[in-house]
Amino acid sequence: MRQAMRVWVCAGLWMAPVAGALAQGGSGSAIAAYPDFRQIVQEAKEKVFPAVVYIRVVSESTESGKRVLQESSGSGVIISADGLVLTNWHVIEKAQTVRCLLSDGRHAPATILGSDKDTDLAVIRLELGGEIGKLPFATLGDSSALREGDFVMTMGAPWGLDRSVAIGIVSSTQRYLEGVSEYSLWIQTDAAINPGNSGGPLVNTAGEVVGINTRGAAGSADGLGFSIPTTTIEIVMPQLRDAGHVTWSWTGLQLQALSDFNRDIYFPYEDGVIVSETDVESPARDAGVQARDRIVRVNGQAVTARRENDLPAVRRLLGLLPKGEPAELEVVRAGETRRIEITPREKGKVEGEELALARWDFTVKSINQFDNPDLYFFKKQGVFVWGVKWPGNAATSGLAKGDILLKVDSEEVGSIDDVRTIHEKLVADVEGKHRAVLSVMRQGLVRQVVLDYRRDYSKE
Repeated sequence: MRQAMRVWVCAGLWMAPVAGALAQGGSGSAIAAYPDFRQIVQEAKEKVFPAVVYIRVVSESTESGKRVLQESSGSGVIISADGLVLTNWHVIEKAQTVRCLLSDGRHAPATILGSDKDTDLAVIRLELGGEIGKLPFATLGDSSALREGDFVMTMGAPWGLDRSVAIGIVSSTQRYLEGVSEYSLWIQTDAAINPGNSGGPLVNTAGEVVGINTRGAAGSADGLGFSIPTTTIEIVMPQLRDAGHVTWSWTGLQLQALSDFNRDIYFPYEDGVIVSETDVESPARDAGVQARDRIVRVNGQAVTARRENDLPAVRRLLGLLPKGEPAELEVVRAGETRRIEITPREKGKVEGEELALARWDFTVKSINQFDNPDLYFFKKQGVFVWGVKWPGNAATSGLAKGDILLKVDSEEVGSIDDVRTIHEKLVADVEGKHRAVLSVMRQGLVRQVVLDYRRDYSKE
C-alpha cells in the first residue's frame, strides 16, 4: 500500500504540469514553466550522493562472557572537504577499526573523533593523507523548515549493499519516542531505512542534509523510519569534533508533561512542566526540588511542556546549563511560587567500562547510574557480571549475569582495575591455585560462589 500511495503522489505531482498545459492550450512554453520532479530529485541526489560513505567496523563485544570481535556495517556522510564524517554512535560503538568506502571507489581508515550515546551521533575523520581537502561533501540544511508531506531521500548502505537511495515523504517532523527522546525529537519518514542505513543522510529536495538516519522497523522497511534532525546535530557536532564527547549537565530532574493522553493524566495548568521525581543524591534533590513541583522558568526563561513532544526541548535546556554554576528554577508548589537554586553537575559517562576475564570465563562491567539504575540502587560504585560464557568455569560455579562482585577471596572489588589486577595475579598462578571464593550480591542478598578455574575451555 505504501508503494502504491507513493506512486500515486508522485504521479499526481508529475502529471500536474501536463494538466496545466492543456488548460492553456497545450503550449510547450507552459509545460516548460513547471519543473520536472524527476529532475529535482536527481539534482538533489547528485549534491549529496557523492558524499555518502559505506562504513565497515570491527568492534568488540563481551556480553557473551568472552571477548569477541565482530564485523558490522553502516553509513555516513562527509560534511567537510577535510574528511569529517557524520554517522551514528551505534555504528562505531566499541570499534577497534573503522574503514570507509567512498563513492569513487577510494577507501580509507577513519579515526573516531567523538561520539554521544544520548543522541546516537558520532563524528569520524577519514585518513586520506594528501587527498584531504579535495573530498566531496554535503551541506547541512535546516530541519526545522521541514513539513509533513515534504519529499525526502534516505541514502546509505542497506543490508551492506554499498550505496543506495530511496525516496519518500516526511511523515512527522516532531516524533517523540519514549526512552530514546531525551534531548531530541525525531523526523519520521516512510522512505526506507533498513539495517545498514544507520548513519546515512536524510536529504531534502534542495540537496541538503536535514537529518541522520538512525532507526527503522526491525527486519524490514514498513514506512516507519526515524532520523536525527539537524537542529540537534548542530548543537552536538561541534562538541564531538572538538572535545570528543558532549558535556551534558545533570540535574536529576525527572519531568512530566502537563497532558499525557496515553496514561490519562492531565494537570490543569497553562504553563510549566511537572517534576515527577528527583534522582537520589542529585543536584535537584539536594536543592530541595520535590515531586509535583511545577517548573515555570529556568534562569528567567519560560518553559512549558504541554505534551510529551515538548519534553526534549526542556531537557536539552537543562542539559546545556553551565556545570558547577548555580541556576535558578522558578517553581510553583501548592499554589505558591518559589525560587530554588540548583547547581548542575557534569553527566559524565552513561555506560560502564567492560573487561573480559579469560580462564574465569565471564566478563564484568562498571556500574553506571544511567545504564544500570537497578544495580546502582544497591551499590553506587563497583562492577557486576556482564556476561557468562557457556560452557565455562563461571557458568559451572553458578555465577549469573547481574551479580555485583564484592570480593575475590579476601580482596575487595570496587573498580574494573581492581578486577583486572586480581585476575592477572590469580591466573598467573593457576598451577598452584585454581579456586577463588567470590562474594557477590544478587538482588540485594550477598552470597558466596566458589569459582574453580582449573579447566581451560579455550583449548577444548
